[in-house]
Amino acid sequence: MKKNLISIIILALLVVNTVMTGIMMFTVIPANQKTMQLVGDISSAIQLDLGIAGSGAVDQATTGVAMSDISTYNIADQLTIKLAADPSGDGKDHYAVVGVTLSLNTKDEDYATYGEDVTNKEGLIKDEINKVFGKYTLSQIQAMSTEDLQDEILENIQQMYNSKFIIGVSFSSYIIQ
Repeated sequence: MKKNLISIIILALLVVNTVMTGIMMFTVIPANQKTMQLVGDISSAIQLDLGIAGSGAVDQATTGVAMSDISTYNIADQLTIKLAADPSGDGKDHYAVVGVTLSLNTKDEDYATYGEDVTNKEGLIKDEINKVFGKYTLSQIQAMSTEDLQDEILENIQQMYNSKFIIGVSFSSYIIQ
């Protein structure tokens, strides 16, 4: 008799659990979807307000730029950049060795002005890359994503040119030691 009573209690709990799961599926999930849609709408509105390179993070997405309209410029040499000294580190010098490629929008109005001149300004571009890497320690670089570094370099180069014809920075090689 005890086994049957325990089986009935377990069955009742199973039915209650199934009913509660069903209620949650029909009440909580639609509300969550509406919240996520609202968050998505707000995010897209903020992104439209900031533009491609606002005062915050830079959106490297080349949305609206066809691949045929993108020209690349490879920085001639790999850059070997000394990282900032870590006060709590091992006391050794650490370096970043990176190969950098710039993506240029050939349909941008400033491309005609600056696009052909990128070779002559390569030293200034390298200096901006050195400034970005040089202000971080080894532990900070390891904690960061490469996208964060690329965004910061892109923003600095766009500010240097006072133009957004450079739409992306990518690393053809990336070694931190």
